[in-house]
Amino acid sequence: MPRSSAQVREPASAALLSIGQVLARLNPEFPDLTPSKLRFLEERQLVSPARTESGYRKFSTADLDRLRFVLGMQRDHYLPLKVIRGYLDELDAGRQPVLPGGAVQSPSMLSSERRFSREELIREAGATVMLFNDAISASLIVPADLFGEDALSVLRSLVELQRSGIEPRHLRGFRAAAERELGLIESALIPVARRKDASSRAKAAELAREIAGQLEIVRGSIIRSALSKLQQ
Repeated sequence: MPRSSAQVREPASAALLSIGQVLARLNPEFPDLTPSKLRFLEERQLVSPARTESGYRKFSTADLDRLRFVLGMQRDHYLPLKVIRGYLDELDAGRQPVLPGGAVQSPSMLSSERRFSREELIREAGATVMLFNDAISASLIVPADLFGEDALSVLRSLVELQRSGIEPRHLRGFRAAAERELGLIESALIPVARRKDASSRAKAAELAREIAGQLEIVRGSIIRSALSKLQQ
């Protein structure tokens, strides 16, 4: 199970981080992170900060890495919290679990995730400027000052698809399909979204990721089924 909360004495807490300090360190990478989101992650037992004798939460460097890992898995891979928690439970038990998709990672590994400028992204992916611009035009990559590993994976895939004659313009339907799925998710969230408190907003965000993850499973199954028919 995840680590249990520990109580620390007031003098010792100086070496730890307050909620405000955690936000200051993580907000540049995760601008949507709020105090209520941190408390929500604690309620879900994704992180267990220490407590001072006065009851204030104090986060260690390991807690910070763990939070970065959880938030990164949500943002970049749309993994539900229960999946991430199961993975962390296995990791805490000394095992080497595998996340959906086959990746084996630890919180400390994710903390060093790279960010790329436009030029770096194109170079790392082995793409051309024209292919990158076409990917932006087709809404396959979102314009930004810095890009993450997800954008790199997409651009690398587009390089390979181009070798088979598939161009970004052929994939414009992907964006339309994603928008239809977003409409389904928004409809499912209406009962929760009507509540305006911070806790409900955090729950709505998590439910959205869980629904997106389930839709991804269904989509993958449909594609695999269609491929099997082609091979018959």
